[in-house]
Amino acid sequence: MAFDVMIGTTSLNFVENWLTEDEPLRVAREHADELGTCPPVGSGTGATLRLLAAAVGARTAVEVGTGTGTSGIWLLRGMRPDGVLTTIDLELEHQRLAREAFTAAGLPPNRYRLINGSAHDVLPRLTDGAYDMVFIDAEKTGYSDYLAHAVRLARHGGVIAFDNALRGDQVANLANRNPSNVAVREVIRAVRDDERLLPALLPVGDGMLAAVKR
Repeated sequence: MAFDVMIGTTSLNFVENWLTEDEPLRVAREHADELGTCPPVGSGTGATLRLLAAAVGARTAVEVGTGTGTSGIWLLRGMRPDGVLTTIDLELEHQRLAREAFTAAGLPPNRYRLINGSAHDVLPRLTDGAYDMVFIDAEKTGYSDYLAHAVRLARHGGVIAFDNALRGDQVANLANRNPSNVAVREVIRAVRDDERLLPALLPVGDGMLAAVKR
């Protein structure tokens, strides 16, 4: 019980504030807050994305849900110096602000490819097994479909990650049958049970579901 208390809200806040974000990240976060339509990843989640990208030496990555560029900056900072991030979003305004954020962070245009459109339309056009990392942070009801694409797109040894895997403790409450929560539970179960994947459910930020493709 004492351990449960130790890792409660205070510890989570400690993790989220452990790393200090620089000006480009702070501005990207402010833009997301102003829009109110694309909640940015916290610094704990961002640091985890950067770590995963660095651990696999990511040269190619796909992101579903560009937002205003917060997660993209973290990913690109973990990827190899010649790494390219392909990031997909429905909203042109999101990607305009993301481009500004990338520029402010000193990331040249050849490091990222912004694709405006539905991920359900774009992902099928991407090459099988060509990506070192796939990060999903989009509508939760589409997570199962995105998982199928992620497994197809990731190379062997590549990383797949989903944000909002805990959804503020809602996913853990099985009585909560909100469609988004149900969809997240289903993808958590699918990743756990897929023999092609080596999974972990990480209590960082709003929860991250991560797996390595065997």
